[in-house]
Amino acid sequence: MDDDEVLLRGRVYGADHGAPDSGPLPGRSYRELVGGPLDGLLLDVTGWDAGDLADGAALMTELGRYGGGGRAHYEPRAADPRRWDWQGDTP
Repeated sequence: MDDDEVLLRGRVYGADHGAPDSGPLPGRSYRELVGGPLDGLLLDVTGWDAGDLADGAALMTELGRYGGGGRAHYEPRAADPRRWDWQGDTP
């Protein structure tokens, strides 16, 4: 299985669990979240500019250290920017 096939099997961050449209859509760009509370989810980055992609993201999650309203921080992996590694949680 190649990397593109792996991405096509994932669930997109923010999509409802078990919803028929919770997977990636054709024509969209995604990053795989690695580690932390959102491990294995895909983040839709369609339309993000190069600066935003380089910065990563602080994503709301109820699963992190700070519970509801907390954020999990992810940054691009230097060797493979299609994968974003967890950097920690903040309130």
